[in-house]
Amino acid sequence: MASIRILVGTVYGGALMTARALKKDLEAEGHDITVLEKPTLGDVTGNSDALLVCTSTTGQGEVPPNLLPFYLELREQLPQQPGRPFGVIVLGDSSYGDTFCGAGELLEEALFETCARKVGDTLRIDALETTDPEEVALPWVRDWLTSL
Repeated sequence: MASIRILVGTVYGGALMTARALKKDLEAEGHDITVLEKPTLGDVTGNSDALLVCTSTTGQGEVPPNLLPFYLELREQLPQQPGRPFGVIVLGDSSYGDTFCGAGELLEEALFETCARKVGDTLRIDALETTDPEEVALPWVRDWLTSL
């Protein structure tokens, strides 16, 4: 079974509710899941758990305020995580055009710079098409787990 740290970026609670739903279902299957609502670098550098970013996008493609300190610290310090698996689930609104799901792209880029290894494709959930993001995220994360 996998140990996963879910790094949550949320504004109105959609990404947090999605992360909690994933935790509940995956723990029932025997996985060890930690949901981090205000992650710090210490939350990820002191272990080798797989990382799953579950974030919404705010403003013009920006990282939500609760995840921003982690993102900035990650970009500044670039703690090397060679081969560490990570995945990205990002919630957004496609009416924002080019900045749709921008926060996920920013986190992905930052994790690549630490030499972490992306597993699978990014799951982009469009608020214009999906009212229950956890229903889309759960099948995706089960597939993602098989690739770890």
